[in-house]
Amino acid sequence: MPFSTPAPIDDARGTSSATAVDDAAVPPPTVNVLGVPLALTDYERTMDWMDATIAQRGKGYVCVAATHTVVATQDDPDLRAAVTGASLVVPDGQPVVWAMNALGHDLTHRVYGPDLMAKFCERSAGTGARMFLYGGRNQGALVQLALNLRTRFAGLQIVGGYAPPFRPLSDEEVDAVVAEINHARPDVVWVGIGVPKQEKFMASLRERLDAPVLVGVGAAFDFHAGLIPQAPAWMQSAGLEWLFRLSKEPRRLWKRYLTYNPRFVLGFARQYARHRRALKRAGETSR
Repeated sequence: MPFSTPAPIDDARGTSSATAVDDAAVPPPTVNVLGVPLALTDYERTMDWMDATIAQRGKGYVCVAATHTVVATQDDPDLRAAVTGASLVVPDGQPVVWAMNALGHDLTHRVYGPDLMAKFCERSAGTGARMFLYGGRNQGALVQLALNLRTRFAGLQIVGGYAPPFRPLSDEEVDAVVAEINHARPDVVWVGIGVPKQEKFMASLRERLDAPVLVGVGAAFDFHAGLIPQAPAWMQSAGLEWLFRLSKEPRRLWKRYLTYNPRFVLGFARQYARHRRALKRAGETSR
């Protein structure tokens, strides 16, 4: 199958230029929340970075960070290294956006992994960017996901997929996965195997995979395959998506939310107090 090049990125005047691609390929600035460098970005800026990285045949990966991921990096050094080594860490959870804004920024929306996947698939149905799906509960679920995405976004190029077993892969299996993905020649590899496995997967195999962009999107595979319902929009905007998901999968998720959510609140409260003291000292010094 011939390789397809995404449509060129347009600058603000609607004209295509190498400068516009170069500018879009520069990651946005970040703000530190509990040690995690979260990108000051939105869906369009994130997708422009993805397209520019594809156009330049660069190599990068995107982590999506809700409160669980932010706190989990404090307990797991390998996860912390994978997240801080990402090209972009986007604010996936509404409470994370509130924390960033409390530190003096003005984000209006989070960059929610499932929506990022859907929006980029919609864009890519026109640009021709090629997709590989790595994850899913099993091969049947992965096939359903691909079918749903192709039905929803006519023209979308999904060039391969693999549902890994729920255990660590052997070295031989990892080599086979790398060979399969590289043979398919995708532009984007969507990774849906959950935190922290997906972040570690992307970090460990980033140099071995030829695809320009890897994106870890967690439960997006289950949502888009129709296996799990998504929270209503009002619950998402109110920062209550965790409560909806807990009600649907209590045995699997109770420990995550009842442990990590309070730790995020307490940890950020301490960070915010330090931030306010620093602002006060700066104000006194400037007088």
